[in-house]
Amino acid sequence: MSNNTTTTDPTYQPGDIVFVLISTTLVWIMIPGLGYFYSGMARSKNALSLILLCCASVAVVSIQWWVFGYSLAFSKTGGKFIGNLDNAFFIGVGNDPSFASESIPDSAYAIFQCMFAAITPALAIGAAAERGRTLPTLVFVFIWSTLIYDPIACWVWGKNGWSKNLGALDFAGGTPIETASGAAALAYCLVLGKRAGHGVDDFKPHNIANVILGAVLLWFGWFGFNGGSALAGNARAINAFIVTNLAASAGGITWMVVDYRIEHKWSALSFCLGAVAGMVCITPGCGYVGSPASILFGVAGGTICNFAIKLKDIFDFDDALDVWAVHGVGGIIGNILTAIFAQRSIAMLGGEDIAGGWLDRHWIQLGYNLAPTIAGCGYSFFGTYLILYIMDKFPGLSLRADPEAEAKGLDESELGELAYYHVDRLITVNTRTGETKTIKEETLHQTNDTNPAIV
Repeated sequence: MSNNTTTTDPTYQPGDIVFVLISTTLVWIMIPGLGYFYSGMARSKNALSLILLCCASVAVVSIQWWVFGYSLAFSKTGGKFIGNLDNAFFIGVGNDPSFASESIPDSAYAIFQCMFAAITPALAIGAAAERGRTLPTLVFVFIWSTLIYDPIACWVWGKNGWSKNLGALDFAGGTPIETASGAAALAYCLVLGKRAGHGVDDFKPHNIANVILGAVLLWFGWFGFNGGSALAGNARAINAFIVTNLAASAGGITWMVVDYRIEHKWSALSFCLGAVAGMVCITPGCGYVGSPASILFGVAGGTICNFAIKLKDIFDFDDALDVWAVHGVGGIIGNILTAIFAQRSIAMLGGEDIAGGWLDRHWIQLGYNLAPTIAGCGYSFFGTYLILYIMDKFPGLSLRADPEAEAKGLDESELGELAYYHVDRLITVNTRTGETKTIKEETLHQTNDTNPAIV
């Protein structure tokens, strides 16, 4: 960091700084976790590309965040809708206290928020799985972060943001992350169109083990995502840990029970989707609601998001990995429930004085929360649609892979590498000496991508 403006070091709480930095690493691990989660839900011939795109999102957004992203979202002299370039290249982001918490420096808050910015477009691109080209996707990540994510983050969390000053409650990203990414995913899949074979082929997850691994990493990292948003190792952070865990648990069980009615099987995929939906729903309210309410958040997420998946069949769009149903709908539900169950006593655990929600008889809070929810959802959807429409007109930035590349799989056609190699060997054995000799070896590419047993 450079260009510090203070001549003496402020007095910080070392424990709070360590807590924020640990939370930063927890959010970081969510991003490859998301890659594995998406990878397992896709067909094997596209598995590696999804992991790469999620990990590459960290690199692209980290550079964007350093150049001007953080300044556009969180500059202290920014406006109600967007920041300015006062902190471009992290100028002035050093040892001064953060506006979000005087117990940590700006630099700690900047790197913590960088991880939030990095995972959000990674969430959105899941809707374009199995047919979106790699280079245009990464270009989209950069542009979308600049034009969509940064302004919404400024509204909700910025020092002068209109949503924050209105009184909307969003502790860890119900609108900037969940609702915005879900709306962007919906726009993305509409612009790209449906996958070849959609409505005819049975697109089954190819590796449930990867889905479970991804869900576990997401669950693990979500403690830093929600708890870290307290920006201090205090009672409010502990509450965020507790309610996050409870909502994930309730969501996983609920989704699994709801799906049991279909095939009378206890689906591992259902449990993982429900756990993620529960955590999505509790994200905006984790610093404002108590543990009894968190169970309701999880049940609502596991039920409503489950049925929201049916929307893609009703309206005939191809959200490949159900990003809109889980993150978009889940974020909206979370924002609404936060307005209902937010309590002043919970916020005061971290020293924030609020009027509370309906439990505290503060009825207008629902209106305060709906305003940024509707604005963020609409801005992200229409803004994303316009970005993608324009990008697709530029030479070299056509969004969709050609039919041959799509049929072959993006791993091979875009990366030249495969997540899995199946080798067929013909071996002879000398019965006298026991010596073996390979007389034929052939690498078999993945061909059957509708069988979940094929890995």
